[in-house]
Amino acid sequence: MASAGGGDCEAAAPEADRPHQRPFLIGVSGGTASGKSTVCEKIMELLGQNEVDHRQRKLVILSQDRFYKVLTPEQKAKALKGQYNFDHPDAFDNDLMHRTLKNIVEGKTVEVPTYDFVTHSRLAETTVVYPADVVLFEGILVFYSQEVRDMFHLRLFVDTDSDVRLSRRDQEICGCDHPSGGRQHGGHQPDRAAHPGHPEWRHLQVAPRVQWAELQEDLP
Repeated sequence: MASAGGGDCEAAAPEADRPHQRPFLIGVSGGTASGKSTVCEKIMELLGQNEVDHRQRKLVILSQDRFYKVLTPEQKAKALKGQYNFDHPDAFDNDLMHRTLKNIVEGKTVEVPTYDFVTHSRLAETTVVYPADVVLFEGILVFYSQEVRDMFHLRLFVDTDSDVRLSRRDQEICGCDHPSGGRQHGGHQPDRAAHPGHPEWRHLQVAPRVQWAELQEDLP
């Protein structure tokens, strides 16, 4: 078990050092490689939290990528061949995600899972997230489930040109450019449903998110 500090899932001060409170929960959605993490980091910078010691920060960034399901042997075999769709709603452990966010909104300290995209497995190590004033929860399908969607106090959609996103995605697949702690595909081609030209793409990735967003951020 680790205490978060840096990048995704950055922890605020231990709850013993500050009172419990209900945080302002912001959902940040957008297509694969749209710049969701960049937007979250910019919000942290604008709030003056990027250079604050992680034990004193009042803002937490949490990624939906941490909540992928534990795969069956058959699913893991497909994932290792690049044939498993990680961008589908069923790929996530939605019950665990909802319980964790519920506890966060209630001002509780939580442990969040760690997912390894090289081995396609959930690690035994967890990260402790302490109560914070603002929590940013980012991911491609954070607005898909109504239970989760209704928990957000603000919903933000990051809209980026599809050609730019595909270029970034190709870099991630090649292992040329991926942030620490972010999604890594281990050199395997992800499911073609992640491509904007795939028939399922708009149904799964765009419609459920733009429809429910309250703010839309257009990135070049």
